[in-house]
Amino acid sequence: MLSELLKYYIAIELIPNVGSITAKKLIACCGGADAVFLEKKSTISKITGIGNILVESVLAKRDEALKMAEAEIDFIEKNRIKTFVYTEKDYPKRLQICDDSPVVFFSKGDVDFNNKKILSIVGTRKATDYGTELCKKIIADMAVTHKPVIVSGLAYGIDVCAHKAALHNGLKTIAVMGTGLNIIYPFNHKNIANQISKQGALITDFTSQSVFDRTNFLRRNRIIAGLADATIVVESGIKGGALVTAEIAGSYNRDVLTFPARVGDEYSAGCNRLIKTNKAAMIENINDIEYILGWMSKDDKPKQLPLFDTLNEKEMQIINHLKKTDTDTIDNISHEIKIPMSQLSAMLLSLEFGGYIKSLPGKSYSLKKI
Repeated sequence: MLSELLKYYIAIELIPNVGSITAKKLIACCGGADAVFLEKKSTISKITGIGNILVESVLAKRDEALKMAEAEIDFIEKNRIKTFVYTEKDYPKRLQICDDSPVVFFSKGDVDFNNKKILSIVGTRKATDYGTELCKKIIADMAVTHKPVIVSGLAYGIDVCAHKAALHNGLKTIAVMGTGLNIIYPFNHKNIANQISKQGALITDFTSQSVFDRTNFLRRNRIIAGLADATIVVESGIKGGALVTAEIAGSYNRDVLTFPARVGDEYSAGCNRLIKTNKAAMIENINDIEYILGWMSKDDKPKQLPLFDTLNEKEMQIINHLKKTDTDTIDNISHEIKIPMSQLSAMLLSLEFGGYIKSLPGKSYSLKKI
């Protein structure tokens, strides 16, 4: 049985002009998703950042949104679709720490969203032979030693190449869609989508009642970026959705990696721009990815720990967390032990200078060997 609260979580983002950030603010200030649909105008009007137009939209459209959510729950139950709510434990940790992550997303398939290694691979819809061969090789190489989950957007070109290469190499893959799960777009990818649902997952934050809109595919890019440790741009023109995903990944403090291209190459000009503007690290092979992301072998992990008698309580929380994880990113450390990023950065630097931890590529940290 689905939770009674689920319909409220689904409904809140169906209210016109209410996006993910605003939805979470409403839920927090009203005391719960269900409370948003009962709260008086006077209370909603006092919420910081909620203007009069938005207040009127919430009041006028919340009942209609609730009916749509009830209909969506029927669709979910009939099609055995899984739901992930941002307040629940099974919500992907990487995505949960993104301010604009969806309140609810829907999934068809079976995949570990908290897998230790997840990569997003994106690129142009007009992929060249050079781009597709690069994509296939890098995924095949990673499948041998790292077995990451591969995330992409099911679009033509590099996206579908990444999904196919993942499936071919026995890797789990996640397709983030810009439609509800009742529609596969592009339609030509219906068969590959079916395979993904059996060896990974199709996911979306759009309901089955959502109107098809090309802007949805830009909105879904935040999920592609947010689910992964890093985003790899294989090929991209000077404009395009892949560059939007790269920008979002950068805003989440995630690594962005890209392959260099020949000067004047139309379909990779965006990759060179990312490198030139220091928005992406240049990679040529799997060794570069391993170095930048700090994907160490077991032999590289610390075997012995120093003494920690002089550390304060917060510093010990960091040490104990790294004892459990061996290696972790600054984003996840902040999320797990509830220390604001501004404070955590200074504490990590102090621990590094003290010889307790070491910084690694990919904005990660581990305990230092002695």
